[in-house]
Amino acid sequence: MNLNQIVTDLSYFIPEILLTGILLLVIIFDLFQKAETSIRSGYLALGGLALVTLALFGQDVSTSTGIFSNMLAVDGFSRFLKILISIGAMLVMWMSFNSNELKDRRVGEYYVLILTMVLGMFFLVSATHLLSIYIALEMVSIMSYLLSGYLKEQIRSNEASIKYVVFGAFSSGILLYGFSLLYGLTGSADIFEIQAALSAGSTSPALLLLILLMVLVGFGYKIAAVPFHFWTPDVYEGAPAPITAFLSVAPKAAGFAIIIRFFNVAFSNAGNPNLEAWSALENMNWQAVISILSILSMTVGNVIALQQTNIKRMLAYSSIAHAGYMLLGVVVADQTGIAAVLYYAAIYMLMNLGAFFVAIHVKNAFNTEDIEDYKSLGYKAPVLGLIMAIFMFSLTGLPPTGGFVAKFYLFRALIEYGDMFFWLALIGLVNGVISLYYYMRVVKAMYFGKMEIPDTIHNPPVNVTILLVILAVPLLFGWMIGDPLSAYAQDAVHFFIK
Repeated sequence: MNLNQIVTDLSYFIPEILLTGILLLVIIFDLFQKAETSIRSGYLALGGLALVTLALFGQDVSTSTGIFSNMLAVDGFSRFLKILISIGAMLVMWMSFNSNELKDRRVGEYYVLILTMVLGMFFLVSATHLLSIYIALEMVSIMSYLLSGYLKEQIRSNEASIKYVVFGAFSSGILLYGFSLLYGLTGSADIFEIQAALSAGSTSPALLLLILLMVLVGFGYKIAAVPFHFWTPDVYEGAPAPITAFLSVAPKAAGFAIIIRFFNVAFSNAGNPNLEAWSALENMNWQAVISILSILSMTVGNVIALQQTNIKRMLAYSSIAHAGYMLLGVVVADQTGIAAVLYYAAIYMLMNLGAFFVAIHVKNAFNTEDIEDYKSLGYKAPVLGLIMAIFMFSLTGLPPTGGFVAKFYLFRALIEYGDMFFWLALIGLVNGVISLYYYMRVVKAMYFGKMEIPDTIHNPPVNVTILLVILAVPLLFGWMIGDPLSAYAQDAVHFFIK
């Protein structure tokens, strides 16, 4: 790679360069802050991330390209997810400013860790080489471990971090072994060359299935799909609440991005995910394996969520179920299915962050995470109650919310693909009905049953109210104005091909 090529590649790398510069600036700035003023580092990080987001919106991806010897791809698909991750991180930072768990702490490093994690996810959604995939995955994982144990004086937080490290190391080792088998089999770490070698060769289906399962352990752990989900409830419960919200959406979106890019290239017939008539390798029916993971994730997540009394644990198990819904789009894997996954990821970010943010404020105001203690919340804090009800309806997938539209797109993609996945759409529908029980239990606690009407009304601070309205309004009205998000998701389904 000559100097001119490096300069050209760097011109496609401006958002990442900007993010790295802001990261270093926040570190240096925080050195000059006292503990009580270190929140300013958070403001600087938030402002810097807003600039990165603007740079992403201005990035030209009309021509997809590979940079740094095709280690990373710059295309519409990666840009969509980078914007999603940036917005998610900014919302989490905003909510962190109001978190009681982070008060009276030096928080500069907290925001540095979030920025570093965002940078890792930028690499992960663009990675097209086994080496860049693994480095990006580890970068995201290590930052997640540190943030999960951020409340180091709390036993639950320490336990969460240790469990996360143990499960993460286990899945990482298996993934690495799967990658090494793949490299030994094909002689390349480039996913396009891997596809060409697998298509031309006569590899044993049993060996390919073994490699597939090993790779899925690593990727499935990142999206918390069953049976790689065991870390989720304890980590979600023990981590600082804003980080729990962040872990439930951003790394999940990045994990789905690498699953889609890797499987749609390395394990496909043509190695070109931009084709409408897409199909898997003849001797590797990975769609059946993903279907099983999807069913397990939806069913196990929803059934265990029924039994939860803690709101964070309920949302943790429901996030497993939502990973199962998104896997429905990966099963189809054509243009319609991938667009449905992107749309679902964006809507899920709004409704799940919103539900977590209400839970955080209820914890701040009433010192409880117990669903039973949400009794009469709709009367003693009407704004919180109303907005929480919108998020619960949307997470269930009831009309006229964005959650309903997102599920509709996924099921439509399955049905349009042909009769072979109609049964999968039915199972998804049944799981939606199961989820109705535990989401509506929150609504019931807030508005129905025997309760005392309070004399005083609690109103959240203005900045919290604005944040919650920003999250809730698009869920109610976004699709009514022509659903621009759907059009944007469909435009984003353009991949770099070598």
